Amino acid sequence: MPKITPRQFDTYLSMIEKSVGTEMFQNLYINSDGEKLDATDNGRLSCAFYASSILVICKYIKEIHATVSSTVRDLKESGWSEISEPIVGSVIVWKPSNETDGHPHLGFYIGNNLAISNDSIKKVPIKHDWKYDGKREGDMILWNPKIAEIVNGNN
Repeated sequence: MPKITPRQFDTYLSMIEKSVGTEMFQNLYINSDGEKLDATDNGRLSCAFYASSILVICKYIKEIHATVSSTVRDLKESGWSEISEPIVGSVIVWKPSNETDGHPHLGFYIGNNLAISNDSIKKVPIKHDWKYDGKREGDMILWNPKIAEIVNGNN
């Protein structure tokens, strides 16, 4: 009988690629003083919810988040560190913009100068230039060396 093992990194990349256009990350409901609120503003602020959900499913971080800062904190606590150039599968954090009320932004680098992240206007993940055609400045790129071991081990 053949030994069957999951190919976690390949699955991770496939999930990112196939997430484009999905509405499933538009709403993250929270209780605030007993009131039900949508922390993601119906998809406008869903980047952290989107990215952290995929990262949790693949067991690369511990929990799902509503904010970029808490997602970055979890990434760092889970062994991710800053690198200078993106690697396929790395997480990119962009500086705050006016479109998102001064919030930073989070997404995934998929290679060929492209990224996938939640779009604040379309309210779904989209594929785009990783530097937003020079319109949005990157803040940090995060990578987990353990993923490199998995990739090199063909898992």
